[in-house]
Amino acid sequence: MPKIMIIEDDRAVREELTLLLTNEGYIPIPVTSFQDIVQQTKEAAPDLILLDLGLPGQDGLSLCAELRRNSNTPIIFVTSRNSTADELLALSMGGDDYICKPYNIPLLLTRIKVILRRSSLKAEPDYTEIKGLRLNLAKGTVTANNMSICLTRNEIQILAHLMTHAGEIVSRADLIESLWNSKIYIDDNTLSVNITRLRNKLDELGLSDYIKTRRGLGYQI
Repeated sequence: MPKIMIIEDDRAVREELTLLLTNEGYIPIPVTSFQDIVQQTKEAAPDLILLDLGLPGQDGLSLCAELRRNSNTPIIFVTSRNSTADELLALSMGGDDYICKPYNIPLLLTRIKVILRRSSLKAEPDYTEIKGLRLNLAKGTVTANNMSICLTRNEIQILAHLMTHAGEIVSRADLIESLWNSKIYIDDNTLSVNITRLRNKLDELGLSDYIKTRRGLGYQI
């Protein structure tokens, strides 16, 4: 589950956020010592930080800037300062969102979910590379032996699923289910056509035996 660090000096608010996040299935990391917070953050490696502006010994804005020099961990400011100037400054210093106290709990939880989802999408690589073949998901291309070729949506999904399970035998039923889960509705005959076309394209790249048939079982990379 995602780890969320709570950098909040108000004990009541900190404990409330800790309980709230625990009930939502997150792993809260409440900060109780405000010395060397940057080091604490490095050691905890949270997936998201809830940060107050008013902290003992250090302003939340300067702490945000310092954190940004070492990490891209999303930061949501949760503060009682409700001026537009503070919000603009906080976001310009590297904050991902700004929520004023007293916060609306459903809104806070929704924004946490949105930020975490956005962060996880950014973290996913645009390509997969297995056995000399690179599949670029963003461009819809495959590259091998200094040559590239474009794939159709179906071919991308089939190849991506096989590459994710490289070394394993993937049944035809599993491939069809994977396509259906991606809202690509095909039958067994259409799968055969797509496999043939995909193999022909890989052959053009010099990878004629990249997708092996395991008779009666399925396919394997």
